[in-house]
Amino acid sequence: MCQSGSDLPLSHFLVFSTPIVLEGYNPRMKFMQGRTAILILAFASTVHADPLSTAADKQISQDVRRVLEAQEAAWNRGDIVQFMEGYAKSDQTTFVSGENVTRGWQTVMDSYRAKYSDREKMGTLTFSELEITPLAPDAAVVLGRWELKRPNDNPHGHFTLIFRKTADGWRIMQDHTSSAQ
Repeated sequence: MCQSGSDLPLSHFLVFSTPIVLEGYNPRMKFMQGRTAILILAFASTVHADPLSTAADKQISQDVRRVLEAQEAAWNRGDIVQFMEGYAKSDQTTFVSGENVTRGWQTVMDSYRAKYSDREKMGTLTFSELEITPLAPDAAVVLGRWELKRPNDNPHGHFTLIFRKTADGWRIMQDHTSSAQ
């Protein structure tokens, strides 16, 4: 993936190395040729900066957002099992929070069940400020904010999720969640 014009192959610049010769020199034309070359070069570097098409990006973002909406709804019904459907059922699924690193889907599930053993502890979950960035046709990263509203407190923080497209659809492979409290 190209990140800047300097990452482009030399062939992308050769088109501009041959001057265009016009009958009758006109200084305005020379100025316009230079501006056109700069605009074309700027456009070329942005085109190569993102390998995914806009349509593919939108589809990935919609699919990932649907997973997060389903998780939020499941949580707010008190259904941790359905909430966990958003995570890849894999030994490589990883959840990081504070000093703890939890590996494996079942271990993450057990951790959620222990920490949120009843509806009062679960509260009402809200995800917001979602920034979904497709990285490849089968990978995306999400930055967002979470908040639990409970009778006695209001824990909240941010998260970074790495999603992969699996045989089961888009699933969270890595979750790094921080708490502001």
